[in-house]
Amino acid sequence: MTAVGAPNPVVLIDGRSGAGKSSLARRLVTAWPGRDRVQLVALDDVYPGWGGLAEGAEYARESILLPHAKGTIGVWQRWDWETGERAEAHAVDPSLPLVVEGAGILTPAAAALADVRVWVDAPDGPRKDRALNRDGETYRPHWDRWAAQEAAHLADHEPQALASVVVFLP
Repeated sequence: MTAVGAPNPVVLIDGRSGAGKSSLARRLVTAWPGRDRVQLVALDDVYPGWGGLAEGAEYARESILLPHAKGTIGVWQRWDWETGERAEAHAVDPSLPLVVEGAGILTPAAAALADVRVWVDAPDGPRKDRALNRDGETYRPHWDRWAAQEAAHLADHEPQALASVVVFLP
């Protein structure tokens, strides 16, 4: 990230379920150059349930990305999947680098607030296998519903075209 001029860059990582977004984000944070702590927010902690891809992405833009861009502390609340409501609050320090990963995050409005925009792509079969192996039977009944929201996001926002970096995984 040394090529990015901002002392507190924002990286957005988008892609469909099972493409490798979370793994890439964790690797990026681990390998981050310099001594600064890097903040990582996974939209899996933000989405308001299985029908909330677009709502979660917009919540992240408003609660995390906009405050960071303005130099103010952002506060977001984790979504508790068991109770179906927002839970504890988390602060985002605008002086620190920020990585936000999750399906739906790369929209034109969010892209304008990022220094690096990543689209992670992978073939459908391996993506589904990875996602279901990761989340098992919890995810299986929701796969089609989630995939339809992802398809709507791709049609509405063309996140691949907004990306400054595209990563293809097998």
